[in-house]
Amino acid sequence: MFSKQLHNLSSAFAIVGGATLIILVILVVTSIIGRAIFSRPVPGDFEIVAVGTAISVFLFLPYCYLQQGNVAVDIFISHMPSWVQRAMDILAAVLFGFIAGLFAWRMVYGFSDTFSNEDISMILGFPLWLAYPFGIASFMLLSVSCFCTAIATLRESDNE
Repeated sequence: MFSKQLHNLSSAFAIVGGATLIILVILVVTSIIGRAIFSRPVPGDFEIVAVGTAISVFLFLPYCYLQQGNVAVDIFISHMPSWVQRAMDILAAVLFGFIAGLFAWRMVYGFSDTFSNEDISMILGFPLWLAYPFGIASFMLLSVSCFCTAIATLRESDNE
């Protein structure tokens, strides 16, 4: 039950990330057409694209992990017994879970610092802290996904 909800939430994050990318594509096309035809690009388009891309990447991370879309270099363990492969998968999931949790924790401090310093973009002047909540939530969900994957892999190995 929890695994299904985790997949659903990760899917929702990815859908929002995809919608964000679609909006960014429309913005870039509009800016290019505006520059070419009217000599009037969208002001600050690159600022919006930079922040929007960061948000999209954050939102894709948990779904990508749950779909096993991450790059895995298993050339060294592919010829080992299956129990060694599962042990390495569990170790990798746990380590990645800790790293994702560490990133979420440190992003909270980055958010706090950026918010308290009132950092803004150069052209449009929008607050730069806007991307941090997406990153924090995504890394937290990624961390939970990693630990759940490790537990599921451990349970699979117990059943064999």
